[in-house]
Amino acid sequence: MDLESLEERCSRILREMECSLTARDRVGLQDFVLLDAYTSETAFLDNLRKRFHENLIYTYIGTLLVSVNPYKELGIYTKKQMDVYMGVNFFELPPHIFALADNVYRTMISETNNHFILISGESGAGKTEASKKILQFYAVSCPSTRLLDNVRDRLLLSNPVLEAFGNAKTLKNDNSSRFGKYMDIQFDHRGAAVGGHILSYLLEKSRVVHQNHGERNFHVFYQLVEGGEDDLLRWLGLQRSCQNYRCLVKGDCAKVTSINDKNDWKTVRKALSIIEFSESDIEHLFAIIASVLHLGNVQFDANIRGYASLSNSNELHWLSKLLGIQTHVLQEGLTHRKIEAKAEEVLSPFTTEHAIYARDALAKAIYGRTFNWLVNKINESLANKDSSRKTVIGLLDIYGFEVFHVNSFEQFCINYCNEKLQQLFIQLTLKSEQEEYEMEGIEWEPVPYFNNKIICDLVEEKHRGIISVLDEECLRPGEATDLTFLEKLEETLNGHPHFVTHKLADQKTRKTLERGDFRLLHYAGEVTYSVKGFLDKNNDLLYRNIKDVMRQSQNNIIKLCFPKTEPDTKRRPETVATQFKSSLAGLTDILMSKEPWYVRCVKPNSGKQPGRFDDVMVRHQVKYLGLMEHLRVRRAGFAYRRRYEVFLQRYKPLCPDTWPNWKGTAAEGVQRLVKHLGYKPDEYKMGRTKIFIRHPRTLFATEDAFDVCKHQLATRIQAKYKGYRVKGDFLKQKEAATRIETCWRGLMARKEKEKRAWAVKVIKKFIKGFMTRNQPACMDNSEYLAFVRQNYLTRLKDNLPKSILQRNAWLTAPPIMQEASRLLQKMYIRLMVRQYIRGISAQRKAQLQLKATASSLFRGRKENYPFSVARPFADTRISEQDINIKVLQTICQEGVKYSVPVIKYDRNGFRPRFRQLIFTQVAAYLVEEGKVKQRMEFSSLRGVSVSNLSDNFLILHIACDDVKQKGDLVLQCDYLFEALTRLSVVTNNKNLVKIVQGSVRFDIQPGREGFVDFKSGSESMVYRAKNGHLMVESTRTKTR
Repeated sequence: MDLESLEERCSRILREMECSLTARDRVGLQDFVLLDAYTSETAFLDNLRKRFHENLIYTYIGTLLVSVNPYKELGIYTKKQMDVYMGVNFFELPPHIFALADNVYRTMISETNNHFILISGESGAGKTEASKKILQFYAVSCPSTRLLDNVRDRLLLSNPVLEAFGNAKTLKNDNSSRFGKYMDIQFDHRGAAVGGHILSYLLEKSRVVHQNHGERNFHVFYQLVEGGEDDLLRWLGLQRSCQNYRCLVKGDCAKVTSINDKNDWKTVRKALSIIEFSESDIEHLFAIIASVLHLGNVQFDANIRGYASLSNSNELHWLSKLLGIQTHVLQEGLTHRKIEAKAEEVLSPFTTEHAIYARDALAKAIYGRTFNWLVNKINESLANKDSSRKTVIGLLDIYGFEVFHVNSFEQFCINYCNEKLQQLFIQLTLKSEQEEYEMEGIEWEPVPYFNNKIICDLVEEKHRGIISVLDEECLRPGEATDLTFLEKLEETLNGHPHFVTHKLADQKTRKTLERGDFRLLHYAGEVTYSVKGFLDKNNDLLYRNIKDVMRQSQNNIIKLCFPKTEPDTKRRPETVATQFKSSLAGLTDILMSKEPWYVRCVKPNSGKQPGRFDDVMVRHQVKYLGLMEHLRVRRAGFAYRRRYEVFLQRYKPLCPDTWPNWKGTAAEGVQRLVKHLGYKPDEYKMGRTKIFIRHPRTLFATEDAFDVCKHQLATRIQAKYKGYRVKGDFLKQKEAATRIETCWRGLMARKEKEKRAWAVKVIKKFIKGFMTRNQPACMDNSEYLAFVRQNYLTRLKDNLPKSILQRNAWLTAPPIMQEASRLLQKMYIRLMVRQYIRGISAQRKAQLQLKATASSLFRGRKENYPFSVARPFADTRISEQDINIKVLQTICQEGVKYSVPVIKYDRNGFRPRFRQLIFTQVAAYLVEEGKVKQRMEFSSLRGVSVSNLSDNFLILHIACDDVKQKGDLVLQCDYLFEALTRLSVVTNNKNLVKIVQGSVRFDIQPGREGFVDFKSGSESMVYRAKNGHLMVESTRTKTR
């Protein structure tokens, strides 16, 4: 950049700075911190309104940017505007989103740390547009190469794809994001954008099957139907009319004048190609979108028996074709449910109501999982392959606080998210302010503010929070409904100051609440939620047999979305609220690790009309965005702060002592200046690097005085400067050139000589040390050996074993460090062992002791023991509620230690019978329902025999002296190792269990004996052999 253009730029910046304060009466203040009545909402709104009517939509609160949606083009986002804001200090130009983006970028480069920009506001306030403008600014301002341009294009074009699949028209906004998005932009050491990563939160899947009146489904459905090529629609079995698809017309708003679905379709197709989606992926993706439309048209009729049957086969045919699943398999999955009964699976037909629920759940699951796949695919395209350290700027475009006429589960989650972000926002703002005051050596005065932790705890607290109660009600057996959930909330949260229901409210409040509502007092105000649908939306269950159907799909994307390896246990999956709570905690951790910047978007009116400023609506947003709270924090001490150099440079003409040049330090110059201006001691404070001015009026008086002074100085400065410049330029340049040349040559020669002398000395010493490295320490090798020791210890520090299991992975030591290495290794292993032992809980210790006992009994002696090691032992396998009350009364004096279900084989005939085996302190009991079949005192227990094979049989040998007494017991137990370990612990006899091979003899009764034979086979069987013995055949297990 030449001298003239630099001067022009500097003069333009100074003019802009002057205008920002002197025009304050007409266009308002560009920084709310300078408001005199900073506690007044009315003054805040007046300033915002003035700027809005002058088309100044951006205003600062310190470094926070307030943005008002103008609902019209202002021409302030051009390439020229971007150039103006590049590399300029934050407060030098009027507020702009480019100024914030540039300041974040330059701070990241200079401090090499990570930052994030939180963009919040209600639907229609311009959050998505704000994030686009930031991305566009970085695309222009960052260094550029062909590779980097490719990354830039993918970052920009990921937006239209995500908007197509994740945005929809709502009552408040024609392009409302129905998911939360956090995007990381990765930069290398030169400041070039080299990659990115996207996280999505809480996609509103219910919109796929239901839309309120005046709202639409996700954009992509309409784009496909309206903009898809004819051949594509024929292949997908679609017609070019949204009216033919039930899931597109429920909101009665398929056509929107502000949306051009055909053009948007072309943009999405182009974006998918640039983001490197293969043709096969694009084909399968469109097939899934079409299948959701066909699935929405599937209807059910009730047959004669009242069960659901499909009323049209055409939609099923297209579903089968697009998903690659056989028609009869799909039909069975949509009309039946698999129920496990003991060891069998039974098909249970759906009623019409259940079939509709299953159909809608499948549609939501397909779309939701496909959306996650899409985000992951975009992340693969944006991934940076270079493993070197990156700095990151995150963009968080999250849903704002929502208050509708009817607020449901989605609004509850969204407002909970805003509570957490408000908590984080205040914490980070206070922390930033306090750190600046402490850094400058100015006393910090505690700032009163509303701590919304009580509301966050109300929602998320374990066992007592609304989410915990909701999850408990979802998982509770029996008839749980939305109203029982509300009753449980009333029981748990009775008396909480921020929670009220119709039952808990006073007479006046009760009139404003329905019986199915509850009201939360958020930091932004009261919100009434209807509990209708809370349980269903929180469960979001998909029947297991429908998942099995989807796993048979030939569609490659569906295969990835419903993997065969997906765990399909009987445990219920995490609920939606719990998943959202966890992801929000993860997001909070991400944000806490970065430096925060904020953009607060404000919607000026609900009619999207340019130039209209609705005071009531804006006042409400100012409240729930926490702007007054933030302003109070910023103004708690001093309204204005600037570095001494900047303040002195601007206002030094106002004092004769500082004009034209101050010879001392900047701090001394400012002190002299404010003394001349007559600042009172309570109006300002001098920090280490900045001056802090308490009241805006003090700054305005200084600015007014400067406005008068600058006109007088301008003429004098101009005349002096021109003469001085013409006269001195030539002499200065000539002298400078000569001196620089002389000094530079001499300096370089001296440096070169010193470098070479030093290098020779070091190399000689190093070579000598290497040659004598194996000799005793002396002058020649002492430094080399010290280097070897330091190098080894440094490498060892970076390569220490991470756990006790890696104790053999110790770095090989050089000969001089062998002894020290052995001692260090021994000490480090002892440290890791001590840390591991201290970290074990009492419960875990007890579990390990039981496992150790089991190991001593069975390790290397019984085939299937290795497979039991990973399974934790339970305290009991039968709860006291499942034991008959009569039996409990009989044995309660002895104290139940353990109980387990077993199969007992009769001594004569070996007929299997289900029993309960209960261990007390002194005896073992065999129980059939309410009757104790046999009591065996541990003192009479001669031993327990088990085979060395993989069966689960045990024989209890009992001492019998009387012929009438019952003999030994032959039992089969699924928890063999656990039961026998418990038995050996209760009896305190580890020699009780005997491992045998082949056959076990047992006493049927005194004088009569029987045998149990054990062998390995191709499958597990238990039968009576021809020789009268009980034959137990078990499969041979592969040792792990």
